[in-house]
Amino acid sequence: MSTLKALEDGALDLLKALIRTPSFSREEGPVADIISEWLAARDIPYERCLHNVFARNLHFDPSRPTLLLNSHHDTVKPSKGWTLDPFEPVERDGRLHGLGSNDAGGPLVALLAAFTHFHSRTDLTHNIVVAATAEEEVSGSHGVEHLLKDPAFLNLLQGSPVTGAIVGEPTRMEMAVSEMGLLVVDAVVQGRSGHAARNEGDNAIYRAMEDIRWLQSQPLVRASETLARCRTTVTVVNTENRAHNVVPDKCSFVVDIRVNDRYSFEEVLDILRKGMHSTLSPRSTRLKPTSISNDHPLVQAGLRLGRTCYGSPTTSDKALMPFPALKMGPGDSARSHTADEYIRTDEVREGIGLYVRLLEQVIQPGTPDA
Repeated sequence: MSTLKALEDGALDLLKALIRTPSFSREEGPVADIISEWLAARDIPYERCLHNVFARNLHFDPSRPTLLLNSHHDTVKPSKGWTLDPFEPVERDGRLHGLGSNDAGGPLVALLAAFTHFHSRTDLTHNIVVAATAEEEVSGSHGVEHLLKDPAFLNLLQGSPVTGAIVGEPTRMEMAVSEMGLLVVDAVVQGRSGHAARNEGDNAIYRAMEDIRWLQSQPLVRASETLARCRTTVTVVNTENRAHNVVPDKCSFVVDIRVNDRYSFEEVLDILRKGMHSTLSPRSTRLKPTSISNDHPLVQAGLRLGRTCYGSPTTSDKALMPFPALKMGPGDSARSHTADEYIRTDEVREGIGLYVRLLEQVIQPGTPDA
């Protein structure tokens, strides 16, 4: 067990190494190598499936329940607004700038440091498994979803049930106990072509506009206790028509739907199909709304530490976990995917300490909060 100061310094060094290494979604191999080497340098045995790296505590006992610590190591591509080199860690006024520093490099290295703190302990009531996973930014199938089904990961658990998880995302170390689901729908409206000069045909764009106006009327009205109302946003509109004088016979558009916990995806689709002319095709129904009970030991531990609970408007790998998961980490979601992205170094240090104190209460009951 290392001192917290040494863990903090090592975590920040790792974060700088991650920033220097491009890790776009589906191209995370080099950062998976870096994380593997970081664990090996601390004599922590690890395993790897695809670009996902995972490890368990030294004195793992399959008769005990397991807590999963998870965050992702992939990033989006840098926007054009960057004034700094996105792959060069730059420290200014307590801020560490770099692509992925906030989302989710800071939370990831803080969880790895907390895991390292507990790795060799012999007095734990729970096992701890840490996993650095891929493809979160694109909701890909080769990240945490693949990991949870991979034979190597299941063998590592040896039948121990995962009873809770911390998903490291930038939440200012507050507790996102619920989060919106994401349903992306492709809509197609059929019209009838004709000559624009003779006012012929049935304009598919106008028919699509009727559906879009109906979506703006907010047909999904149920309120949630912790989440916002559902939001339907049309983000893309296309026709195959390229001639100015032809009435288009087909118009397609994409609807981004953020779904709260008062609706199932199937119910949302049924409501939309009854109210729209369009033919609707969901791209995926994997990212459902999720929540963790306020009675869960992880949440109770956070409340004792003065953390607050809230509902998150964004989705994460929490949506793909079949067990209770708490989204929590250093950094601020408002900085994610922004130019000159940064996390404050004191946020990372504080995050490590808070993770350790929170876990102490769950895996070694009776430990004082301070």
